[in-house]
Amino acid sequence: MNINATLIGQTIAFIVFVWFCMKFVWPPIINAIEERQKKIADGLNAGERAQKDLEKAQEEIAEQLKEAKQQAAEIIEQSKKRGAKIVEEETQRGHEEREKIVAAGHEEVASERNRAREELRKQVAVLAVTGAQKIIEREIDKDAHSDIVEKLVAEL
Repeated sequence: MNINATLIGQTIAFIVFVWFCMKFVWPPIINAIEERQKKIADGLNAGERAQKDLEKAQEEIAEQLKEAKQQAAEIIEQSKKRGAKIVEEETQRGHEEREKIVAAGHEEVASERNRAREELRKQVAVLAVTGAQKIIEREIDKDAHSDIVEKLVAEL
């Protein structure tokens, strides 16, 4: 065997093998690699878009949270004002009620005092008549001397 013929045969076989690979094997492999690269690139782009969307959503959430806190603070402030107003109104109503009760008590005391005075006047008149009877030592008829008794009660 001749080395040159072997080398030429091997070179021809290698060239045929390379041509066969370039014609039938490499195109599907290159297509698969390109598709894979495209999918990876699309995935990276989608990840970047998702990251941007996430940041945007977080900013919106932060803004909404800030607005919610502000609204909550306003509601709390309004509640405090309303509570203070209710307390003030109830306090005022309590004062008015107390004044009514005190006035009614004063009126009741005054009427009771007048009633007690009248009762005392009658008792004093009876005592005066009884004392006059003892001094005079004779009986005074209440019906007969009613005008004297009434003058005495009026004077007392």
